Amino acid sequence: MAPATPRPGDLIEIFRLGYEHWAVYVGDGYVVHLAPPSEIAGAGPSSLLSALADKAIVKKELLSVVAGTDKYRVNNKHDDKYAPLPPSKVVQQAEALVGQEVPYKLTSDNCEHFVNQLRYGVSRSDQVTDALLAVGVTVGVLGVGLAAANLFSFLLNRSQQEKQ
Repeated sequence: MAPATPRPGDLIEIFRLGYEHWAVYVGDGYVVHLAPPSEIAGAGPSSLLSALADKAIVKKELLSVVAGTDKYRVNNKHDDKYAPLPPSKVVQQAEALVGQEVPYKLTSDNCEHFVNQLRYGVSRSDQVTDALLAVGVTVGVLGVGLAAANLFSFLLNRSQQEKQ
C-alpha cells in the first residue's frame, strides 16, 4: 500500500533512529519543520544531540530532503480529538515562521509540539508523554519490587527471630 499523498496542513511523521521527527506539509513537495542544529536527514544517533539544543530554526525544505532515506507518513493522529485549523491557516502560520530562531526544549518545545500547535492550536508531544509514562511505570515497578523485597526481608527476619 502506497503512503497517503500529503495535502497542505497535513502532519508528516518521519521515522528517525530512536525517535520521530515531525513536519507540516505546505504544498508543492515542501514541509515546514523545527530544526535543532543536529536535525539532518539520516543523521541517526547524532540527531539525538538535539536534546542538548536550546534553540531551533524554523525551516521550509523539500520533504524528500528532510526525510532523506528515512520512511515517513501522513499522520494527523489527533483529528478525532481536536478540530484541525483550516489548511490555509496552518500553511500561512507555518510559512510566517520560516527563518525564525525559536526556543527548543525536548520536553516542551520540540518538533512535535511545533506541528501540533500549527495544526490544532494545541502544543503536545506524544513522544514526550509516552517517554514520561514509561519512566513513571518503570519507577513504579521498581518501587513495587523494592517494597516487596523489603516486606520479604522483614518477614524472613521476623520468622528467624521467632525461631530463636
